[in-house]
Amino acid sequence: MDRDKPEPRATLVDAPSLAGGADARGVRWGGASEDLNVTLLSWPAGDGVAPHVNNEVDVALIAVSGAGEIVVDGEPFTVAAGQALLIPKGRERAIRAVSERFSYLSVHRRRPGLMPTVRGKRVRP
Repeated sequence: MDRDKPEPRATLVDAPSLAGGADARGVRWGGASEDLNVTLLSWPAGDGVAPHVNNEVDVALIAVSGAGEIVVDGEPFTVAAGQALLIPKGRERAIRAVSERFSYLSVHRRRPGLMPTVRGKRVRP
């Protein structure tokens, strides 16, 4: 390890407490290491992320609280707290809360400037 660079420290995150109440919407917390990006997102019932494609990295979605429907290339998956879904890069996905609130961690290899695309155009979720 480079002596001029501080060593990375472990980070403990209480994801359920950061997820917010039933009206919580969007990014609630984010963190990054040299190798990974982690984002905690929350959505109220019926809300979520529009269909989009990430061509850059595989993504693991880990449900923290509530339940959500994640549609990957037209195939629906219902995930609840404690469950995870691995989504390969290049697959279209959409996310929607099906409980009062759905909170999840999105984890992927760190890539600066990563943005999903819809029909080939970059968009912000």
